[in-house]
Amino acid sequence: MASITIRRLDEDLKTRIRMRAAVTGRRDGPRNLAKFTRECFASLGGVDLELPARGPMREPPDYS
Repeated sequence: MASITIRRLDEDLKTRIRMRAAVTGRRDGPRNLAKFTRECFASLGGVDLELPARGPMREPPDYS
């Protein structure tokens, strides 16, 4: 998770920011991005995608 440093903040303001972050759950980021993403989009349901057919392999380059 990214962080930012702001110098010379009033102690009262820092305390209020920390308390608000703790209440909203924004102080620590998700530890597992895949799990976090699934939780965010689980209510939308899943999608089955068709995989395209694979074509023939290319000829290897000739370095002669």
